[in-house]
Amino acid sequence: MGSGDAPQAEGSVRVDVWIWSVRLTKTRAQAAAACRAGHVKVGGDRAKPAQSVRVGDEVRLRHAGRDRVVVVSKIVKKRVGPPVAAECFIDNSPPPPPRELAIQVPVRDRGTGRPTKRDRREMERLQGRPPEL
Repeated sequence: MGSGDAPQAEGSVRVDVWIWSVRLTKTRAQAAAACRAGHVKVGGDRAKPAQSVRVGDEVRLRHAGRDRVVVVSKIVKKRVGPPVAAECFIDNSPPPPPRELAIQVPVRDRGTGRPTKRDRREMERLQGRPPEL
């Protein structure tokens, strides 16, 4: 086991590495992209990928259509397993919305061709969009 494998109580690490290490994103590239897009906040301020996080920092992440609010309890520099990752932060996230309230994507039968104006208006009405003039 190397020096970066086990959770540490002290120090700091890049926010994109920490988000990836505790399995809030699948890849480090996704974590860095979320930081660059402004979807990650540390202590209420937008975070760049190289910003450091310490124990006690609040990290807010918008990823995969869900807001995650976590407080850093342990610093990790390498990706760890799910049981260890769960010990590295305190999850204060709001519960995910029920599946019934998730955005429903209209499905068209294969081979029906391009939607007509009537079909398009019906799809927009179902999605709750205002009609175009």
